[in-house]
Amino acid sequence: MNKNTKIWLNYLLGATISLLLLWAIYVQISKQLKGIDNFAWQQSGNPIYLIIVLLLVFVNIFLESFKWYNLMSWAAPVKYTTALSSYFAGITFSIVTPNRVGEYPGRILYLGGTNTIRYMVVSVSGILSQLAGVYILGMIGLTYFYLHLLSVPVAVLGQIQIPDIVAKGAWVVCIIINIVIAVMYWRSDIWLPLIATSKRLRRFAVYSKLMSRISNTNKKKVLALSISRVLVFTAQFLFLLLWLNVNVPLLQGFCMAALFFWVMAVVPSLALTELGIRGAVGLYIFGQVSPNSIGILAATTGIWVINLVLPAIIGSILIIKMKWVK
Repeated sequence: MNKNTKIWLNYLLGATISLLLLWAIYVQISKQLKGIDNFAWQQSGNPIYLIIVLLLVFVNIFLESFKWYNLMSWAAPVKYTTALSSYFAGITFSIVTPNRVGEYPGRILYLGGTNTIRYMVVSVSGILSQLAGVYILGMIGLTYFYLHLLSVPVAVLGQIQIPDIVAKGAWVVCIIINIVIAVMYWRSDIWLPLIATSKRLRRFAVYSKLMSRISNTNKKKVLALSISRVLVFTAQFLFLLLWLNVNVPLLQGFCMAALFFWVMAVVPSLALTELGIRGAVGLYIFGQVSPNSIGILAATTGIWVINLVLPAIIGSILIIKMKWVK
């Protein structure tokens, strides 16, 4: 196959896949917004809240792309623009995978080249740091829920209560997982040697040593970026709720929003079925302090649309340039 043929095939395949992904994004947006009453948007409040939410989208994009740039730099020299493009591509792939697990594979697939395994290794640190951010804030939200909201009836869901033992169990499990994540993230020297003991994984041992060479300073930087990103998501959700007249005190709303994102990270789901799950979780958590169920449902959908759709559309366009045939 000559060079020109490969070029045309790459563009053809890239354009086809890009169109399919754009169609998938359109279908998901339609399904997500279908169940939201227009009344929620018509009764919105101070527009400054929405402006803040939209501005924070760019903060979120910068934090995650800069974190990915730092991770990639541990594996091989790379430009920030390349990291940003692969981040957008990863978001696109994540939308069509359960719990968005396709995000990092999508980034690596976009990059191609000879450093794939290296990128896979350092992406483990990225995943662990993001999980750490979600679980740290999730533990704060769980603690607040257990101390202040557990005994409050949930009128929206027909007085459904979470048993005390379940709430305590979730809190303990969250603490345990936080400890496990911390050990895996900070003490790779403890578990990386286990890779060399497996026949199937032994060939990756040389790459896994890359993680052990990552300095604690760099790990702190990546963890700080991950926690900052979760804080941005939480702030966005809180301001979106306020814009939709779901009135909650700032501190209380922050803790409840952190709990919401923790639950969404824990519960397995497909993007196409996430609306029902997000809506139920949002109603349960915020329905305890606000009767505005329409606003709560609109916010749980709006936060998804605002943060994922724009990057996904950009990523689907960038996919056209990927080399599918080499």
